[in-house]
Amino acid sequence: MFRRRNAPAPAELDGDQAADSSGEAVRQVGKGRPTPKRSEVERRRRQPYTAPPADKKASAAQQRERRRAEQRRRMDAMRRGEEWALPAKDRGPVKALARDYIDSRRVIVSEYILFAVFALIVLVFMLGAAQRSSTVLYLEVGIVALIALEASFHAAVVRRLARQRFPGASTRGLTWYVAKRSIRLRSSRIPPARVARGDAI
Repeated sequence: MFRRRNAPAPAELDGDQAADSSGEAVRQVGKGRPTPKRSEVERRRRQPYTAPPADKKASAAQQRERRRAEQRRRMDAMRRGEEWALPAKDRGPVKALARDYIDSRRVIVSEYILFAVFALIVLVFMLGAAQRSSTVLYLEVGIVALIALEASFHAAVVRRLARQRFPGASTRGLTWYVAKRSIRLRSSRIPPARVARGDAI
């Protein structure tokens, strides 16, 4: 019978080419570099190891000295009135005006309120039990009323100056801020005073 002729064997191609259905050669393209090992990839990701200081006491002393230097630098900046060195509650032109106004007053009764509290404590021990409760109550109310009246007066003056010099600036919480500044002795105020008593504000 009829024998089927065997199809001719395809021509052998080199390693970089393969025959497609239409007989066109397709070139295989590689990435051009060897695949890195996993150990090499992990080694690149690791951070360099920093050995701990040999002398822990010396390292701690250096850190303390750096903190002290930073505190001195910040305090010097606060004395100069630099905004970055001030706490958030003390920032702003209105707060600076309030501080300068209080610090420039020659006499502030609230500044010496701590001495009145000390005298009150002594008086409590001197009085008898019957007179102690009513007398102490009246004195405490008087001290609080004095601080509130004086702070309200000074805050009203600062608000008027702020409206003239900084139109549109917020004066919220100014009375409480002035009261806290007033009851502290001048030497213990933070930020420290940058004006002298009697200076014009």
